[in-house]
Amino acid sequence: MEHRFDEILTPEAMSFLAALHDRFASRRSQLLTARAMRREAISGGAMFDFRPETAAIRDDPTWQVAGAGPGLEDRRVEITGPTDRKMTINAMNSGANVWLADGEDALSPTWHNVITGQLNLHDAIRRRIDFVTDEGKEYRLGEQTPTIVFRPRGWHLPEQQLRYQRADGRSCRSSGSLVDVGLYLFHNAHELISRGAGPYLYLPKLESHHEARLWDEVFTFTERRLGLAHGTIRATVLIETLPAAFEMDEILYELRDHCAGLNAGRWDYLFSIIKQFRDRGRNQVLPDRAQLTMTVPFMRAYTELLVRTCHRRGAYAIGGMSAFIPNRRDPEVTANAFAKVSEDKSREVADGFDGTWVAHPDLIPAARAEFAAVLGQRPHQLDRMREDVQVTAADLLDLRVEGGRITTAGIRQNIQVALRYLDSWLRGQGAAAIDNLMEDAATAEISRSQLWQWINQGMLTEEGMPIVKERIEYFIDRCAEELTGSEVSPGDEGSRIPEAAELLKDAVLGEEFPAFLTTAAYEQHLR
Repeated sequence: MEHRFDEILTPEAMSFLAALHDRFASRRSQLLTARAMRREAISGGAMFDFRPETAAIRDDPTWQVAGAGPGLEDRRVEITGPTDRKMTINAMNSGANVWLADGEDALSPTWHNVITGQLNLHDAIRRRIDFVTDEGKEYRLGEQTPTIVFRPRGWHLPEQQLRYQRADGRSCRSSGSLVDVGLYLFHNAHELISRGAGPYLYLPKLESHHEARLWDEVFTFTERRLGLAHGTIRATVLIETLPAAFEMDEILYELRDHCAGLNAGRWDYLFSIIKQFRDRGRNQVLPDRAQLTMTVPFMRAYTELLVRTCHRRGAYAIGGMSAFIPNRRDPEVTANAFAKVSEDKSREVADGFDGTWVAHPDLIPAARAEFAAVLGQRPHQLDRMREDVQVTAADLLDLRVEGGRITTAGIRQNIQVALRYLDSWLRGQGAAAIDNLMEDAATAEISRSQLWQWINQGMLTEEGMPIVKERIEYFIDRCAEELTGSEVSPGDEGSRIPEAAELLKDAVLGEEFPAFLTTAAYEQHLR
């Protein structure tokens, strides 16, 4: 227990978490088992397709989702970022329409970060938050602040610092999802409503409509326990796994009383594709990450299907995050970031998206300008039904990238990004600016999963080098040595590069593919 933790971990709040686990922990475990079984089926030769047993839901044109709640009517620019105190104030003062308060991919889930994140949200919602740096610089809230949408951890992640005692007496780790959502809603739902907004969430890493159904049941149970009207809680689902791309309609349907829209989570989506097809042969191998842009055909198919599906159901379609960020000390880097972000957002709004993400406050004007050019004063473009879009299962599964190459430079880049991100994550920082790109857990996952797949599919680089374990291990050691003692990650007492290197080797060189890079790291290294 640290300072003020007792304000979040109250007996009443803990009792509510226990009630959530009593009701839903077993179902969560069953759904995670179903995920693993489905992955094994894909490994054995099965293939993804639109589910025949839910065709009636997809074919029924009459049903709609609840849509935007108060304060979510205009979502044209959303800023993402972690919930540490300084970043919370910066996000609230950014001028964005929405702040995605990220308790997931941008979170290193130390117990300190998890609970102080809840405290910072609690204070920001009540406009009681400030921050003073060691140098005396003060941060305070301005008059206009964005609507908060909180992203909890996904169903797969545990919270190892809280134990749950089951009805049979056995003790187990609690669910990160239920802990995050339970604490956030218990403490803030009524306050948010009284201030003219509402309890809004982003739901990450879903892989099926059954998982969406469980969330809907959690929301209904919570509304009853907290005395909220049915449908008060609104969720936006990140479509960031390949299985979920085949169940967009069904996910919206299961959450329809609590759903505001879908988001195109591009980086986790790429990771999911690599993970699902990691052992399905060379035809399913993707080239260097730098070539995996939003304009390759399979990514175009995924995003256009998302817009069509959303608008048919009255749901907002929210675009993804371009990883480019400005550097205020380097005008050339900043100009490139503005150009890349403008190009990305111009394409999204032309495709029919109603809003988009940025990772840095300086990028908000560029993104806003692209959406204003199309939307004008309208808060959305739900009337664009995109009936011209006809996406098949084959379109979503055609992973060919014209001119795609695996290069030695791409290998080195993946290793460096993974090492530098893990070093940051082990230090307690879940989002890191690396080479003028904003990296989080999703982009680190792409890097390490590509390395594993390239090794296990016996790939060659464009230069003719066989990609084998011994060579990748050598590259990891070499890169770790270069980073230690450098300005990037100095070899002081805080350096976690040696541990990062061992974690990366475990994830890349082993026979088995770890489902998530940070799971073992969480168990072994974070407290």
